Amino acid sequence: MTASSDSPGTLVLAGTPIGDVADAPPRLSAELAAADVIAAEDTRRLRRLTQALGVTPAGRVVSYFEGNESARTPELVEALAGGARVLLVTDAGMPSVSDPGYRLVAAAVERDIKVTAVPGPSAVLTALALSGLPVDRFCFEGFLPRKAGERMGRLREVADERRTLVYFEAPHRLDDTLAAMAEAFGEDRRAAVCRELTKTYEEVKRGPLGELARWAAEGVRGEITVVVEGAPEKGAEELDASELVRRVLVREEAGERRKEAIAAVAAEAGLPKREVFDAVVAAKNAARDAPSAGKGLA
Repeated sequence: MTASSDSPGTLVLAGTPIGDVADAPPRLSAELAAADVIAAEDTRRLRRLTQALGVTPAGRVVSYFEGNESARTPELVEALAGGARVLLVTDAGMPSVSDPGYRLVAAAVERDIKVTAVPGPSAVLTALALSGLPVDRFCFEGFLPRKAGERMGRLREVADERRTLVYFEAPHRLDDTLAAMAEAFGEDRRAAVCRELTKTYEEVKRGPLGELARWAAEGVRGEITVVVEGAPEKGAEELDASELVRRVLVREEAGERRKEAIAAVAAEAGLPKREVFDAVVAAKNAARDAPSAGKGLA
């Protein structure tokens, strides 16, 4: 440790390029050169970044990733308490945003250690701006659960969210995720799949969720950010019987009993429970006569 002081040091969260290295903020090079300790999600990627920027770090470089975040945090906090300037960088974008960093920030704040940031590129904001969807109000949902039931449950929680939704997703799960979104939000809900942002093969695919799910089934590669339009303003007159049944099915698949699902959908739509119940019974009868017409009801 090169730093030694009676006063605490500073934790610096530094944004790194999400694709094009030319997007690196000017302060990043200076911080990389001056830090006493650089905590990097991937030290090999850090090495490539510093080489591209023409920077030679003078401080100690340590790894800080999901697997060692809990164990390494106390060590970094002690360095900060001793007066060190600790720079935290992740593979791309801002630390703590679906990346390591939260534990270290929380621990530093608990010890009254100064925390600052070098603002940089953000896949969330870049995708939001490029999506063509409303940007005045939005919420970031990060990565969805991998298991189908848990994923559907999480989507159900925000099915009526009016704000634009932003998600990260792995390319090999994108088709399943978009299909689940189409089921939970409706096939006609508008969305945008933003792929390889700022990189050579950048692509923004816009359209209804159902259409995007069919497109993704052919296979998609690269870093993915999904932006989904918020739910339209609710109104009883807008919800036909098929939509009421769909909402009940979504809740059932997430683990709710049918009685509770019907009650919840009725409350959301501002309708009597009997009206939703009758729609479900009618769909169940239709399924008995033509199974494909009421798939999911039993």
